[in-house]
Amino acid sequence: MAAGGGGSRAAKSTAKGKAKNKKRHNKKPLSQHHLVSLVATATSLAHSFLSQNDLLLLPSQTLTLETLLSSTSTSLSTLLCFPNPPPQPPLRPPPPPLECWFSRFLSATSASRNFDSLWSHTFRMSEHSFSILLSLLSPFLNSTIPSIPPNFVLAAAIYRLAHGASYKAVGRRFGLDSVEACRAFFAVCKAVSDKLGNLFEFRSDIARIVGGFGWISLPNCCGVLGFGRFGVGGEVLGPNGSLLVQALVDSEGRFLDVSAGWPSAMKLESIFRQTKLYLGVEESRDLLNGPVYELGNGKAIPQYILGDSCFPLLPWLLTPYIRSDEADSFGSLEKAFNSVHSRAMGLVDTAFGRVRARWQLLSRQWKEECVEFMPFVIVTGCLLHNFLIKCSEPMPDDNVKSLREEELPVFHGQVDESGERMRDVLATHLSRVSLRR
Repeated sequence: MAAGGGGSRAAKSTAKGKAKNKKRHNKKPLSQHHLVSLVATATSLAHSFLSQNDLLLLPSQTLTLETLLSSTSTSLSTLLCFPNPPPQPPLRPPPPPLECWFSRFLSATSASRNFDSLWSHTFRMSEHSFSILLSLLSPFLNSTIPSIPPNFVLAAAIYRLAHGASYKAVGRRFGLDSVEACRAFFAVCKAVSDKLGNLFEFRSDIARIVGGFGWISLPNCCGVLGFGRFGVGGEVLGPNGSLLVQALVDSEGRFLDVSAGWPSAMKLESIFRQTKLYLGVEESRDLLNGPVYELGNGKAIPQYILGDSCFPLLPWLLTPYIRSDEADSFGSLEKAFNSVHSRAMGLVDTAFGRVRARWQLLSRQWKEECVEFMPFVIVTGCLLHNFLIKCSEPMPDDNVKSLREEELPVFHGQVDESGERMRDVLATHLSRVSLRR
């Protein structure tokens, strides 16, 4: 009896399963009209969600959602352009017009301190630092774009720099059209370059710079010199083309000197010898002319900077020891020097990494038609980086690449004997310091 009952239940279960499968197979596919209706309704709901919650979402979230909605709307328009299109489904009425996003953002942040973190996420700086920057740049912005409040101009430009947003997306948030958003962006870049250019402090604050490197056992060092690379699409700079930026940084990661906009196809030595830094040392002699530092044992070292292996070794530019033969090994002096030198070069890589992490517009590959403006924007990003260090803003650590993205070719030109002597003197000193530890 038990076996018979079990067989009956199994048969019933099989019959029910067949009936369900039959129902599934009998379901008709969605008609084009029904599909368009569903997509339009979902799009309308997403737009409504975005308009009601845009103050609570992070900029990256709103920009991603807007991109998805834009592509969905384009696909929907394509469907409606087919021959004999179905009647367009009724859409939910759009939400009532609101003030622009930034006006509502200002009202919300002034009414509640809960929005402090959102301010930093949105503009990559605190409200206090933004206010200081606004006070510095307002006179220039008022005279350049008098029709738009300076806080809107500055906020729109910083938003684009921070998130790589299009001019259309920026304009939508700040009540501007795309042309106004573009004007605002470059007006702020010009204002930063003019008003904050003194934050490249190599000429004005050498005592602080030397003191900072002294704390990391590099006596009389005045900076670390290296290159950063910023990608450019298209063929104008050749395949995998990019712009190179030569930068000198201090022990805290501040930019001391920046020379931007060199095509990656140029020889690095040629770039170096055309920069104001090189000419200021070699020709006008108004840089690195401070007092020598007594190391003891009758040895002294003049002011110098450390440079990557792609630079020529000079009396004032000390590059790492390079093995002429792979079978050769370094002695203790060379190892001590190269170890300290390598850590110091990481300051350049980290500084560029932080600029890209804070200002996402610079982390993206630029279109070739925009390449002429790119050096201007890079310098702006570096100056704002220095400004925010001065304001004691926390540095971005997420996605910061402190390692080399790409090894640069080693310089193989004529060796400067005076440069070799200076490097050996410093290497001897560093070796002694490491032994004492």
